[in-house]
Amino acid sequence: MDRRLALLVIGLGLSLMISCSSSKKAGGAEQSAKSGQTQGVKDGPSAMVYKTKKDYSENVPVMLSADGSKIVSYPSLKDVYYKGKLAYPSKLNDGYLLDNRGIAINVAFLSITYEKYSQLKSVPLLVELYEMIIDKDPLTELYNCGNRYRFKDEVKDLNQLIKGNLKECDCLKK
Repeated sequence: MDRRLALLVIGLGLSLMISCSSSKKAGGAEQSAKSGQTQGVKDGPSAMVYKTKKDYSENVPVMLSADGSKIVSYPSLKDVYYKGKLAYPSKLNDGYLLDNRGIAINVAFLSITYEKYSQLKSVPLLVELYEMIIDKDPLTELYNCGNRYRFKDEVKDLNQLIKGNLKECDCLKK
């Protein structure tokens, strides 16, 4: 499930990078953020920074097909945890959030919270999950800020990038 989600995120990110315009210079720190690779940094998940139309920070995200007609990825009961805690997004400056679950451009949010989802005995059927969707187009902004493992202090370092208008990140939606 995680490998498919990663491939989906990469594919969607590549196909939708054109949707945002920004001035990036080649090389240096900006290139490192763009590719998510720095020397001595192992491969890892992307730091996805985003804003939503409403506060969905406690709601479970799922991934939809490009046309929004079906769920293509959803978390197992164990997948709603990050570092041993419920995978709520980390709050950043200016209303931005850092994803701790695995979202991408076609994210939708369910009416169920992380806490209630984690207490279920089994994952609901896909048709039931789809009926729980409360917003199929929740994002107002989405940025891929590269490999999470390159940051010494994710929140502090990403807040610095926010001060610079996230120019070092790939804009996927704005």
